[in-house]
Amino acid sequence: MKITELTGVKVSAKFPGITPGDTVKVGIKIKEGDKERVQPFQGVIIRIRKGDAGGSFTVRRVAYGVGIERTFPMASPLLDKVEVIRHGKVRRAKLYYLRGLSAKKARIKEKRFPKEMIATPEPEVAPEPPTETPKA
Repeated sequence: MKITELTGVKVSAKFPGITPGDTVKVGIKIKEGDKERVQPFQGVIIRIRKGDAGGSFTVRRVAYGVGIERTFPMASPLLDKVEVIRHGKVRRAKLYYLRGLSAKKARIKEKRFPKEMIATPEPEVAPEPPTETPKA
C-alpha cells in the first residue's frame, strides 16, 4: 500500500513539465481579510523533490540584491498556476551553486528547441460563404 492511498494527496495537473533551471512564474493565492488575490513569484527552479506525497520544488530569485528562495509543495491548494517562462540548459539536478554567484555569472543559458518540436498553432481558416449565381 502506498502512502498516497492512506493520505489521499492528489497532485494537480498544474505543472507543465518543469525541470531545474527553468524560469517560472508561480501564482500563489493570498488571502487578505475576506478578499483573495493571486501574487506572482518569478524565479529559477533550483531543486525538485519528488515523492509519494506530491513532492515540492524550490524557486530562487534575487530582489534588491538579496537572494530569496521559496519552496512550494506540489499538492498545495494555494498554488494557482505555474507558468514556464523559459527553459534553462543545465547539467545538474540541484542548482545550489547559484547561491554563491551573482549578476552575470548566475545567468542560465536558454535551451533551444528545433522548429519541428515546437508546436505552432495553425491559423484557423473560416469557410467562405457560398456565392449565389444570379438567375437569368
